[in-house]
Amino acid sequence: MMESKPIVIVGNGGHARVLIEILLMQQRQILGYTAPTEEHNPYNIVYLGTDEAILQHEPERVELVNAIGSVSTTELREHVFTFFKSKGYRFCTIIHPSAIVSNTAMLGEGVQIMAGTIIQPFVRIGNNTIINTSASIDHDCCIGDHCHIAPGCVLSGNVTVGKGTHIGTGANIIQNIKIGNNVIIGAGSLVLRNVHDDKKVYGSPAKEVSK
Repeated sequence: MMESKPIVIVGNGGHARVLIEILLMQQRQILGYTAPTEEHNPYNIVYLGTDEAILQHEPERVELVNAIGSVSTTELREHVFTFFKSKGYRFCTIIHPSAIVSNTAMLGEGVQIMAGTIIQPFVRIGNNTIINTSASIDHDCCIGDHCHIAPGCVLSGNVTVGKGTHIGTGANIIQNIKIGNNVIIGAGSLVLRNVHDDKKVYGSPAKEVSK
């Protein structure tokens, strides 16, 4: 088994709290968190400074956790990931102990799988993607880099999701649907048709709306 390295948390919002709790459950060593300014941290995690403070740690000696959440866009998460990857840092993949993840699933670097999620056989999940609380991803789905599958989402079998897409809380995607890059699926939507790149859809059934 690979030796665990100390962790630096990038961000200090609500998403950070969820990740920190998982890390503490796993008894991981947390050096501290970075944020634009020092803020209250309910776990008493040490404030290290702005994100530039990470550069004081050699990439070989720490792992990063991207705790930047996303409400409707994953751009900031993607920026954090790509910037620090370019500097040689590695992002920790986090899986809550209650998640069910098939042995045949393929997870990219920095994937975050939250409590109560189900990842079925032969699912592929790209780098820096969040599969949030109680989401269900069925067989043979392929989810791109930098996506956010929000709490309670259901993806039926063989769904494809492009890079940088946000699927809102409680959305349902039927089988064999293809969703493009940088798409926003509104909360509670039912997606019955393919969705092209850079579109926003909402409703039951989901229809295109302006971004």
